[in-house]
Amino acid sequence: MVNYFFLDNKMVKMESGNSSISPNIFWIDLINPTEDEIHQVERDFRVELFTKQESEEIESSSKYVETEDEIGINLNFLIPENSTFSSEPVSFILKDKILITQRSREFRSFSETYRKLRAIKPVDGEDIFLTILETRIDYDADLIEHITDRISEISKQMIGDKDPNRELLLKITSLQETTIAIRENIVEKQRIISSLLKSKMFPKEDYENMRIMIKDVGSLLDHTSFNFERLEFLQNTFLGLVDMEQNRVIKIFTVVTVIFMPPTLIASAYGMNFRHMPELDKLWGYPFAILLMILSSAMTLLFFRRKKWL
Repeated sequence: MVNYFFLDNKMVKMESGNSSISPNIFWIDLINPTEDEIHQVERDFRVELFTKQESEEIESSSKYVETEDEIGINLNFLIPENSTFSSEPVSFILKDKILITQRSREFRSFSETYRKLRAIKPVDGEDIFLTILETRIDYDADLIEHITDRISEISKQMIGDKDPNRELLLKITSLQETTIAIRENIVEKQRIISSLLKSKMFPKEDYENMRIMIKDVGSLLDHTSFNFERLEFLQNTFLGLVDMEQNRVIKIFTVVTVIFMPPTLIASAYGMNFRHMPELDKLWGYPFAILLMILSSAMTLLFFRRKKWL
């Protein structure tokens, strides 16, 4: 599908599938387009759209390309999936004051930009691009806030849970992966905005707006670093609690082993096959051996208590 946005008596209007509706087109939005739709846009506006392979390139040089009359940008948009995120490539081309966007699915950033069109009163494609970018930065801030809330929940759960389990550690690891993905995505936007600030094609009147956005991006990066530090602290705390629990179990086994060593020694002594053992012929011999074993265990236990090892 291809949506064409144009100005008609200073009013923003949209039509689908017809590039000849108006000479005042400022935004062409391609949503999972067919080959015919791609060829039509390329032919009508004399532009070469990004291929799927070009959009998914991870090299920095493929993220921002500028020529004498055109700017090409590839960004990855994060998509929430269960407890993780996946990234979907979105391509932007700015040429002759027209913005051309290519995407394979709907995004909240674009939906909100659709709703903002009448309020922002765009003049050209640069205004739309900055609006989409600004909306996406706000969405990143919401993601980071959501991660922060989940970290606080895990922290409270760890304090209240006397027996930390494996699921808690998996949650922490999952949030670490999510935080890394968000940070990489924000760094990508920071590079794009920095490149636009150096561009000779972009209008100078938009520079102040971009400087504000790059400050916002810097604040988000600081927040992601803080969240990652909190997650590392929680992970270390979890591992410390697990070590303490393991040490406690090992301590119990050690104490039980040591307590039963003296009785075992006594029983071993009376189990030897010597003929001359005076207690063997006495009526009190068996009770004496039992009492001696009990006393040896009790004395060992009392010794541990006095040393405060228990």
